[in-house]
Amino acid sequence: MTNLALSFLSAGIGAGLSVLGVGVGIGRLAASALDATGRQPAATNDIRTTMLIAAALIEGVGLLGLVVAILLVTKS
Repeated sequence: MTNLALSFLSAGIGAGLSVLGVGVGIGRLAASALDATGRQPAATNDIRTTMLIAAALIEGVGLLGLVVAILLVTKS
């Protein structure tokens, strides 16, 4: 296998794992937020704000993973 083929393979695996991790993270975040809202409806606004901030951080990490995967392909 050539270096280019390995870089494409590693970029594909890295992008897939990154997207998979983001999906699992946001799913768990939403489930926890819905559970917390069900337990204490008065704190809905605080829970929503915290959830949106955490979701943005998770998306940022996922975007970083995709950028690294793209860099793996372009640098080889």
